[in-house]
Amino acid sequence: MIKQTSMFKFLRHALAASLVLCAASAHGETIKLGTILSTTGPAAFLGEDMKDGMRIAIDEINAGGGINGKQIDWVFYDAESQTAKALAATRRLLSQDKVDILVGGGNMSGIAQAMVPLAQQARTPFISTEGAATIASPAKEREWVFKSTVDDSQVFARLADYFKKNGITRITLLHDTSGFGQAAADALRAFAPGQNLQVNYEAFAPSDTDLTPQLTRIRASDTQAIVCWTVTPAGVIFMRQAKQLGLGDRKLIHSYGFVSQRYMELAGADADDVLLVSVKFPVGADLPDDDPLKARIAALTEKFQAKFKRAPNQFVAQTYDAVWLAAGALAKGPEKDRVRAALEGTRQYEGVGGVFNFSPDSHSGLAKSDIVLINWKDGRFRLADYR
Repeated sequence: MIKQTSMFKFLRHALAASLVLCAASAHGETIKLGTILSTTGPAAFLGEDMKDGMRIAIDEINAGGGINGKQIDWVFYDAESQTAKALAATRRLLSQDKVDILVGGGNMSGIAQAMVPLAQQARTPFISTEGAATIASPAKEREWVFKSTVDDSQVFARLADYFKKNGITRITLLHDTSGFGQAAADALRAFAPGQNLQVNYEAFAPSDTDLTPQLTRIRASDTQAIVCWTVTPAGVIFMRQAKQLGLGDRKLIHSYGFVSQRYMELAGADADDVLLVSVKFPVGADLPDDDPLKARIAALTEKFQAKFKRAPNQFVAQTYDAVWLAAGALAKGPEKDRVRAALEGTRQYEGVGGVFNFSPDSHSGLAKSDIVLINWKDGRFRLADYR
């Protein structure tokens, strides 16, 4: 057995029963992990972080002896933010590269959703690192597909708690028309009834550079909070124009897809007082000492900064956790149906993005309790609302 690093010590309790760390791979055999992310094109600002999160996890696993003595052979393709290229690469991973598992769906919900039928048909486990709940649900219809991110319904449930505490009953969802934004609108329409929330909906194209018409209508309404749902630069325009139009007296909120240091820096002072819904990873240093994720977040943050000379974000956490979830399940293989069953049976896996619990009825492993509200202060994300 190799000597464990501090990160392996943190993860030992989750994988000790299944992940055997040996000194070398047996007979040159490998386990093939296939990944599609967009490291060029409009979604590249997410793709590079997500790719580096995977790289850290794969390096840790291989340095520790691999999975049951087999090294991970990482087969990566850049989707270039294009669904057609992502699907062509998915077919290649499944039919030519013959990967054992797919991890990563192009860092765009629309791409991940398009990949689902191919993974299902090939009966190959697929861990999506993208946001839309419909990627992995309903679980009975997507038995081979899992997700390492929170669900939109959980985000809205967490926001509902915050709204209740602050006497907010009238909100507007300002969402883009991508798969990510449309899925959020659908989720809120299903969630809002019975929550004492009056909801208005405004939509914009992901490429829009002016949100004045939507924000002017919102200003004329009695909405108390505006929740913007996008991963595109239009989210910066939202913050800037909302302040210009005098909407600073309403509560301005961004979804978890916008938790990006680069976006906050672009927004400058316009990011002040804006809340963001997030997993705990970006504010690990602010968590209470008894939070079970705090030490794990600190360890990955230190390792990532040393390797890549920049701070990691929640997108790093999404892919890092996804690879470790895959490793735990692959140790139960090599048959794909056993890997799928192992993923579905994952319970209380403490990652860096949250505590994962999958089941036959839920292939999205995180919960409302993994979600916090954060803001941007003094050049970094800070914890704004823990419970």
